[in-house]
Amino acid sequence: MPVYWIAQRCFRAGHTGTPEIGPAVYRGSGAAPLPPVWVILNSRLEHTRRAVGWETRGEAIHMHRLTRRQLIAGAAGLAAGRAFGANAPAAPVAIAKCGSYDKEMYNAMSRLMDQIGGLGGLVKGKTVAVKLNLTGNPERFPIRSECPYRNHPATVLALAQLLSNAGAQRIRILEGFFPPTQELELWARYGLDVKAISNVGCKVEWENTQNLGQSREYKRLKVPWGGYIFPAFDLNHSYTDCDVYVSLSKLKHHATAGVTMAMKNNFGNTPASLYGGDCGESGNENPRLERQMVCHNGSRTPPKGVPQELDMSTPRQGGYRVPRIVVDLVGARPIDLSIVDGIESIKGGEGEWNRGWAYVKPDLLLAGKNPVCVDAVSTALMGGDPQAERGASFFGDCGNMILLAQAAGIGTGDLARIELPGLKIKDAMFDYGPRPMAPQRGGGPPRPGQQPPARG
Repeated sequence: MPVYWIAQRCFRAGHTGTPEIGPAVYRGSGAAPLPPVWVILNSRLEHTRRAVGWETRGEAIHMHRLTRRQLIAGAAGLAAGRAFGANAPAAPVAIAKCGSYDKEMYNAMSRLMDQIGGLGGLVKGKTVAVKLNLTGNPERFPIRSECPYRNHPATVLALAQLLSNAGAQRIRILEGFFPPTQELELWARYGLDVKAISNVGCKVEWENTQNLGQSREYKRLKVPWGGYIFPAFDLNHSYTDCDVYVSLSKLKHHATAGVTMAMKNNFGNTPASLYGGDCGESGNENPRLERQMVCHNGSRTPPKGVPQELDMSTPRQGGYRVPRIVVDLVGARPIDLSIVDGIESIKGGEGEWNRGWAYVKPDLLLAGKNPVCVDAVSTALMGGDPQAERGASFFGDCGNMILLAQAAGIGTGDLARIELPGLKIKDAMFDYGPRPMAPQRGGGPPRPGQQPPARG
């Protein structure tokens, strides 16, 4: 039986419509074009897995009665998916020790760039977009030195300087936050030196991507393989109005997705105007609610006219949905350069709203041109297993986005295939300990008068 025929059957077995399938090419770090068979197989892989009862542990499964032909097709799809994931592209990841955010950090970041092939060939003469990780509305969660879960201002300035020195023509600083307006003062709330960053030597622009921002229309970005949860996303124009896209993130656990580094930073690309809890049926350009209802638990849909979920029968659970949506977003908006700040961070969650968070000081910086490889090495440095299935390591109650991205052909999470031109993992490990098993909000930070969390 021809493999392509099996692939077509596998695709049709779990799908009621036929999405447009264009050239499936992941542009980050030299990834090869996805084979046509895989493009067809992978978009329905999740549906076939659930249908034949092979879904990962701990998620609500909707069992279906399948014919013998569909079971054979499902088995073929899984085999092809594993085979392609085993050949997902690999790229070097550089690790450096760095104990402070002063000149030492700039020098360490510069060395990392050299170790992964340099910046000039990537950014010279280009428009470079830098997605920050400024999670947590500072009106509710102001800057606190003992809880460094956001980008440190010095890393943003250092990266902008390095990009300008490497010949970038324009830098666009991006993040989605509340309120969804464009005043530069809002960026300064996070401690960013807006004036210094804006004067690094090339043109610098700032855009809050929580809504339309400075454009009149959203840009639709399709997931090359069809998507795990969404086939495409409507995003702020800034994510397409650039030649190079950079993710600047922190080294942290995540209460819903296990870990949050380079890839998870893309979750914030979705504008709350279309993916927030108060987006309504027509969109809301002044949103006040975050993405829990649309993205985390799927209790409501995006507005009419915005790409909808592929299958509303999938589990309505954050540990299932968030890792898959993250991978869909990385497929739709590939990451060309990933930098992870682990000089200071927190463990036990992604922010001060998580119970049991604690300050950590790993004294680490990482960089690479494939976000899956970077996240795999980051997870290992934290003491986790980047190849763990759901139920193990940091992924006790959630899917492993590294494995999901590997299966989609974005990059490998196999440490044996990832070159480490800087420090080796064994020489830089900082054990974060176990991650909380479920999202818990409403605690964690000390009350006034209490001692701050232990450092170490």
